[in-house]
Amino acid sequence: MPTAVHAPEVSPRAASNGAPCICLLDDDLSMLKALDRLLTCEGHTTKKFSDPVIFLESIGQTRCPLAILDIWMPDMNGLEVQEALRTASPETRIIFMSGRDDPSVRQTALDAGAFGFLSKPFDDEALVRMIQGALAS
Repeated sequence: MPTAVHAPEVSPRAASNGAPCICLLDDDLSMLKALDRLLTCEGHTTKKFSDPVIFLESIGQTRCPLAILDIWMPDMNGLEVQEALRTASPETRIIFMSGRDDPSVRQTALDAGAFGFLSKPFDDEALVRMIQGALAS
């Protein structure tokens, strides 16, 4: 497993003026890189995080209308991140992704206010459509 990078990485297109960005949280660095590439090509600015604690600590300094979160991570799972994010940034929409399609976890996430839930591997277009819907609502 790749070594986690704890400091957030901002995509090259990220604005330094506090412009909103999509936050990506996954302990799989290759998934973070792939998501960043896809969203940057779609014209979005991203911030990548591999550590949930660092992500939550940064949320006060980041305009994050949307967060895309992995469910299964060491130390803190995505549902715990969702709970903390609801307090720290209630306006942030959440899309979950998971390598395990567990219907009870999916339902728990959606019942707690997640905008969407995708099982890995997922179709890029499905994610792009979900992002467009989340940002428009």
